[in-house]
Amino acid sequence: MRRTPWVTYALIAANIVVFLLTPGMAGSVTGGSSLAQLCHLQAFLDHYAAVPQELIHHQMPRLVPTGDTGVGPQGAGCVVGPPSYAKSPELSVLTAMFLHGSWLHLLGNMLFLWIFGNNIEDRMGHIRFLLFYVVCGYAAAYVFALANSSSGSPLIGASGAIAGVLGAYLVLYPRARVWVLVPFLIFLPLRLPAWIVLGLWFGLQAVYSSGQGVSAAGTVAYLAHVVGFVAGMLLAWPLRPGTPPPPEPRGLLFGRRARPGW
Repeated sequence: MRRTPWVTYALIAANIVVFLLTPGMAGSVTGGSSLAQLCHLQAFLDHYAAVPQELIHHQMPRLVPTGDTGVGPQGAGCVVGPPSYAKSPELSVLTAMFLHGSWLHLLGNMLFLWIFGNNIEDRMGHIRFLLFYVVCGYAAAYVFALANSSSGSPLIGASGAIAGVLGAYLVLYPRARVWVLVPFLIFLPLRLPAWIVLGLWFGLQAVYSSGQGVSAAGTVAYLAHVVGFVAGMLLAWPLRPGTPPPPEPRGLLFGRRARPGW
C-alpha cells in the first residue's frame, strides 16, 4: 500500500465519536434505556437522520418528538410538538451516515470499512475516495427513499456508503483471495476469491431487499445496501485499467494485506 488511509481512519473515528455522543446509546451496552433516554434518542434521530418522506416531498412534519417525557391518556410517553429547528433533508443524508442504532450496527459497518476501505482509498486517492464514499451513501439513501416515499422512519447508518466500498473492491480486486469463517458444524477458516465472498454478500442483500428469507426486512434498509454496492461498482469501473495485482491475504474474517509491509 502506497498511501496511509487517513480518510478511512478518520471516517471510522468520526463514526465512533458520533455514536458515543448520541443520546441514549449508553443503554445499548447495558441492555436497557430509560424512557427519558429513548425520548432524547428519538428526538435526536428525527433531527439528524434521513427520513424518506422528507427527502422526497421536502416537507417537515408538523409534529416531532421534543425529547421530553409526559403522561397522556395512553400512559407515559414522549412529548411531541412543532419542530424547533430548521432541517435540511439533503444535508440529513450526510449526517445520517454517521448515526448507528446499536454497537452491533456500528462495529459491523466499521469492520467492513477497516478491511476494505484502505485498498480502495489507496487506488483512488484521499479526496476521490471521500467523494466516492459520500456519493455512494447519497445514492443509496435517495433510491431507498424513492422506493419508500411515504415512510416517516429515520434512515441511519453508513451501510450504503460502505456497500459502495465493497462494490468497488469487487470490481478492482475480484481475484483477491480473502479469509472467511464458514459455519459448517464449526466455523471453518477458508481462503476464497473476493468475487465469491462479495458476490454472495450482494446476493443475500438483494434477496433480503425483496423481503424474502427474513422475517423483519423493514428494520434493515437492504435496498440501500444493494444500491450502494451497484453505485460503487459503476464508479470504480473506469479505474480497472492499471489497477495493481490483488492484495495478499492476512488474518481471518476477510483479513488481507495489500502489499508487503502493510
